[in-house]
Parts: sequence; C-alpha cells; structure tokens
Amino acid sequence: MAENENGQERTEQPTPKRLQDARRKGQTARSRELNTMMITLIGGMVLVGMSGHFGETLGQMMEGSFTIARPDIFDTTAMLRRLLVAIRHTLWMLTPFFVVIVALAIVSSVALGGVTASAEVMAPKFSKLNPIKGMKRVFSLKGLMELLKSLAKFLLIGGATVLAMWVTLDDFIRLSTMELMPAVVEMGSLVGWSFVLISLTLIVIAMADVPFQLWDHKRQLKMTRQEVKEEMKDTEGRPEVKSRVRQLQREFAMRRMMEEVPKADVVVTNPTHFAVALRYDQNSMRAPKVVAKGMNLIAANIREVAEENGVTIVESPMLARAIYFHTELDNYIPAGLYFAVAKLLAYVFQLPIYETDGGLKPEEPTDLQVPEDLQVPEAGEPTVH
Repeated sequence: MAENENGQERTEQPTPKRLQDARRKGQTARSRELNTMMITLIGGMVLVGMSGHFGETLGQMMEGSFTIARPDIFDTTAMLRRLLVAIRHTLWMLTPFFVVIVALAIVSSVALGGVTASAEVMAPKFSKLNPIKGMKRVFSLKGLMELLKSLAKFLLIGGATVLAMWVTLDDFIRLSTMELMPAVVEMGSLVGWSFVLISLTLIVIAMADVPFQLWDHKRQLKMTRQEVKEEMKDTEGRPEVKSRVRQLQREFAMRRMMEEVPKADVVVTNPTHFAVALRYDQNSMRAPKVVAKGMNLIAANIREVAEENGVTIVESPMLARAIYFHTELDNYIPAGLYFAVAKLLAYVFQLPIYETDGGLKPEEPTDLQVPEDLQVPEAGEPTVH
C-alpha cells in the first residue's frame, strides 16, 4: 500500500484538483517504450518505403565520387568540392527521413500524457542528488519494472535480430553477384525490412509498459483521507468560515427583506406563525408579488415593521399558509390565488378613501377561498390530492 511522507496510507483516488495540479507541474504518465516503438517501427517502414530513393541517391554519389576526370587530378581543390557535393546530396537524401522521425518523436512523446508545459519540470531539483532517495528509486516497484523491461528487450530484440539475420542471410550473400545500383537498392530494402521485423518486438514491450505507467502514475497521485479532507477545506472553505458566510448572507437577506415591508400594500398573517407581505402595482406588475415572508420570530418582525409603517395587516390563516408555502420571495403569487388576493387588495385600496373621505367603512373580507390544491393544513405541509 502506498504511503505518504508521514506514513499514512494512500487509499483514496486522486481528486480532479490533484490531477490538475499534477498536470500543471508536468507530472503526467509517459512511456518511453511507446516512444521508442513508434519511432523505430514507423521509421523502419519509412526507411523501406524510401529505400529506392536512398539506393538511387547513394548509387549516384558513389558513381560520382569514384569517377575522377583528368583535370581534377592536378586540382588541389577538387576533392573538397566533391566532398561538399557529397554532403549536400546526403543531406538532401536524408532530410525527408529526418522530418518524419522528428514528427514521430513529437507525436509519440505526447500520445499518452498529452501536451504539458511547466517551468517546474525544467527547474533544477537538488533533492534528486540525494543518494538515499536514489537507492529507493532503484529498488522500488518502478525500478523492478525497468529491470524486467530491459531483460525483455534484450531477449526479444536479440532473438528478432538473430531471426532476421538467419532469414536474410542468403539475400545478403546474393548481393555480391548483382551490379552496383541494383545491389544498393536491394540492400536498402533488406536492411529496412530487417529493421521493421526487429522493431515489431517492441510492440510487446509497449503493450506492457503503457498500462503500467498509467497505473503507476495514478498510484503515485493517490491521497490519504486527511489530504482529501484538507483539499475539500481549501477548495470549498473551512466549515467555520462557510458558516459565518452563510450567517452574513442570511442577515443581509433579512435586512433587505425587512426594507421591503414598508413598501408592501398588505401583510397577511396566520395570525402568529406565518406572515407574508404583498405588493401590487398595476402599471408594472402582472400580479401581486411576495416582498417578504417568514415564520414565528421573522413573522413577528414583519408584523412589527408593518405596524410601525402603517401597512394594513389582515388575518387569514389559510391564505397566509398557501402564499407562504407556494410562493418564493420576490415571485408572483400562483394564479389559483388571484381571486382571493384580489378581494383582499380591493379592501386594502378602499381603506385610504374611507380614511380621507369618510362614508361607509369597507368590510374586511372573511371568505377568502383557497383552492384545494393550494391549501396547507395547520401542520404546515401541503395537502396531497
């Protein structure tokens, strides 16, 4: 079982944050065997495909190099010119092959872990010079895996090389009986196919190494339960801080809600357990809106603020519970309550007229009907139909 520096067991899978941090530091799964296999195998195939081009170019170079004109014998700069021509032809011949190899090296290096760029990887780490840690790496599980891979590569590549030499021995001997140009082309083809045959053995090594590297990378990033807890605290905030933030948010929401109570047209009460404040502006609202609501102590505060600011308070237990449980703060009341609230607002809007002009005092509505699907019993749970 993997352990951290404090001896605690790493039993938990790495979190997304841990994986992201590791990637930012350049810690990704890499397989050198996959890299080597792709370069050698595909490079060998490219070599076979370009064997005709190589053979023709080499033949021309050999023919030009071994053919010396009489004037060149007495020219002291002739050999230098021939050397420069040979170098130019060689570079021209090998450039396509080198381009393919470089592209393969780039693709194979990022095929497993993807592209990462981290300055921390390039920074010198003097901890790597610690001989004790170096010995631990040598005798670790990864070190054992590297030893087994080396032995397997030696056996597989050695066996494939002997097999390739055994199969192509007669073809190589036959080259001595051929003319120069065909022999050079044939030799390039034989060397290329032999190289491909030998490189095929690396597929077995890569197939074993890639899953191991993925497993080992994830194993190294495993976390202890304490590390997971600490990360959650750092990511989501410590419980005491979160509690304080929620408390401040509730206080802010409460102050904001209480500031809306004086602007309400009416407060409907249970009369003691629930209180909801409604406001309606026919010019800007399509229906009455709940601007404040609360239970128990909050309901008492709403009633107190309403009384201080002259907001009409009406007792209607069924309507108060229906609005409280079926309407969120700052939302319009349900359509099923339109008729009951309309009767209530009609009464509220007539009160200022009575107070200023006199006349018959409007009667407080007592028959505010609530549809059955919106009724809430005294226990505070909506009725199920």
